[in-house]
Amino acid sequence: MIGKLKGIIDSYGEDTVILDVHGVGYLVHCSSRTLQALPQPGEAATLHIETVVREDMIRLFGFASTGEQQWFNILLSVQGVGQKVALAILSTLKPSELANAIAMKDKAAIARTSGVGPKLAERICVELKDKAPAFGSVDPAVVKLAGELDEGRVKGPVKDAISALINLGYGQPQAAAAVAAAAAALGEAAETGALIRQGLRELAK
Repeated sequence: MIGKLKGIIDSYGEDTVILDVHGVGYLVHCSSRTLQALPQPGEAATLHIETVVREDMIRLFGFASTGEQQWFNILLSVQGVGQKVALAILSTLKPSELANAIAMKDKAAIARTSGVGPKLAERICVELKDKAPAFGSVDPAVVKLAGELDEGRVKGPVKDAISALINLGYGQPQAAAAVAAAAAALGEAAETGALIRQGLRELAK
């Protein structure tokens, strides 16, 4: 199996690059994010490679980082996500953004990807929720609140503050994150008004 290629950029396709390694041109499929990170034709480049072998073909997928490669494989574990969709998601979101979106159950962020509808976005969030925190940068308290909110277990001033921010036009994941940060700063006894004001400050950062 090919795990890494180092060579000279020969040419680019719509979602591919041909990497010349000692006179052999390897056709590598990449996300648009990786393609944008590569240099001009004639210059040296290195790609982390995932080799996919089928009965009728061998296809190479290239990644600028090991993080992107890991998420490619993680996404493929979800029913309904093929190689093309996985690359499309990684073209839309950085690995850290994807991890955060899954941790926060931000289905709308994932559904921005062409070919990913609301149902598939929700399946990705549900099936990968336990894997995302290891890759993301979201505060564990925010992840916990997002889960409680999704399950309808959030009550009192926190729930009211989140609803108020949503009514102001913020998405539920952003509102939950802001109120979680506000609650951490003000304490559990904070009233709705204080949480809203502090939440708005968090969103303005």
